[in-house]
Amino acid sequence: MKVFTFKNVRIVILLGLLAYAAIYTKEQKLNSRSWYKPVYVTIFPINGDTSLETDRYISELSTADFKDIDSFFAQNAEQYQLIATQPIITTLGQAITVHPPTPPTDRSAILQVIIWSIKLRYWAYQNTPDSLSNKNRIRLYVIYHQAKESQALEHSLGLQKGLIGIVHAFADPKQNPQNAIVMTHEILHTVGATDKYDRFNLPTYPDGYADPNKVPLYPQLRAEIMAGRMVISEHDAKMANSLRQVSVGEKTATEINWISQE
Repeated sequence: MKVFTFKNVRIVILLGLLAYAAIYTKEQKLNSRSWYKPVYVTIFPINGDTSLETDRYISELSTADFKDIDSFFAQNAEQYQLIATQPIITTLGQAITVHPPTPPTDRSAILQVIIWSIKLRYWAYQNTPDSLSNKNRIRLYVIYHQAKESQALEHSLGLQKGLIGIVHAFADPKQNPQNAIVMTHEILHTVGATDKYDRFNLPTYPDGYADPNKVPLYPQLRAEIMAGRMVISEHDAKMANSLRQVSVGEKTATEINWISQE
């Protein structure tokens, strides 16, 4: 019986690649959730509508435009007494011209999601090559669009496997504070945080409330970051204006290893 057939060799190679990917992903998870030192976030802007106005906006971006994200993490880290006083450090990477693969419409189609995830990670490897730094680096691809009246952007997302986030944002300086909320939300997804809102986009009680013990409960004066919205009444909520109106709740802090689960 032949042992070293082409089929067997191909299976061994595939299993080896899967094992390497599993080990690499495990290292990423451990490194990004230890919080003994900063986790670096590189933001790669993408022109989402090919307009000259969006090109101009991207060309004028600098790392300073994302300092609110760093400040948010530093302030909330102090509340939870992290060893790393500056847990997240954002920097601006080069603009990317190739768009990431489009996620499947049906997020419940597990096989399609798996295939898309593999394609996304390969796309990220091609356009922002992997290195040792990526075991402790989150890559955030921000797709900018011109703001239009009543325009709804595509859903943003963050993947813990691969430490990759895809964010849709408006190419308007006035929208920078709210863009920063969405970016921060997706950064937290990459390190294990889950959404805290229901199918109607209303924050879920108590984990989606910044101050679940407030009396009276409504209106909430801040938003929990993984809910993203301030609850005005039992059936109404609004987007926070900036990260100054947002906080990391205890449930989210536990999920991202800011609170020990022992």
